[in-house]
Amino acid sequence: MSAPRKSRFRAALARPGGPALGTWVKLPATESVELLALAGFDFVVIDLEHSALNLETTYRLIGAADQLGMAPIVRVPTLDGGIAQRVLDAGAEGIMLPHVDTVEQAEAGARAVRFPPRGTRGVGATSRAGAWGAIDRAEYLRFGQEEVVFIAQIESAGAARSAGEIAAVEGVDALLVGAADLSTSEGTTEDDPRVVELITSAIAACIAAGRPIGNAGAATERSVRAAVDAGYAFTLLGNDAGLLGSAAAAAVRLGRAVGSED
Repeated sequence: MSAPRKSRFRAALARPGGPALGTWVKLPATESVELLALAGFDFVVIDLEHSALNLETTYRLIGAADQLGMAPIVRVPTLDGGIAQRVLDAGAEGIMLPHVDTVEQAEAGARAVRFPPRGTRGVGATSRAGAWGAIDRAEYLRFGQEEVVFIAQIESAGAARSAGEIAAVEGVDALLVGAADLSTSEGTTEDDPRVVELITSAIAACIAAGRPIGNAGAATERSVRAAVDAGYAFTLLGNDAGLLGSAAAAAVRLGRAVGSED
C-alpha cells in the first residue's frame, strides 16, 4: 500500500524558514505551470476570478502542477454552479474563495470542500482526485477531509475586522488579504494608515487563532521581506503573465542598452 498522500501546500507552510511562495496563473498554457514548477514555486493559484480561463483549461493546469510536484490551488469566483466540486475532482489541493466577509460565508466555503458529515462535497472517487478509482476510497475521503485546504480571502474592512472569527471557523485552513480590493472598497490606497491598521489587526487576529495568513505582492525581494515582517506565512509573487512581461522587458532593455553603445 502506498503512503498516504499529503498536501504540498500544507507542507510548504510547515517548512522552516518560510514563507511559502506561490504565484497566480492567468495564462491558458500548461507551459506556464511547467516553468513555474521548474523555477521552484511551492504552489500556484489558478485564477478563475480575474482571468478568462475555462474549466477544461483549469483541469489541464491542475494536472500539470500536480505531476510536477507543485501544489495547485484554484481561486473560484463563487460557490455557485458546483465549481468547487469540479476543480477538486480535477485534483486541486484546495479552493480560494474571494470576498469572504462574514462567518456565514466562511462556513459555506468550508462545507463546499468537505465531504459529509463535515460538508456537502459529493463523492467522485473515479476522478483524478481519486486516481481514477485506483486508490482506496477511504484514502480518497481522508485526503479530502484532512489535506484539502479552504482559503478565505479577506477583501473589505468588515472582513478585516472579523478576521479572527472567520479564522476560527472549522474548516477554514488559511486566509489571504486582498489589499487592493480592501483599500478600493474604502475609497483609498493600500498605504493609507487606516488600511494598514485594518490589515495589521487582521494578521494579528489570524495568528492568535492559529491560522496562517498570506498576501499577494510584487515579485521582488522587498515585497517578500515586507510580507515576512508583517507576519504572513505565504505570499504570491505577481502572476505568470506579469513575470513573463517583466522578463521580456528586462531583456529588451539589455539589448537596447548594448545597441546604444555602438
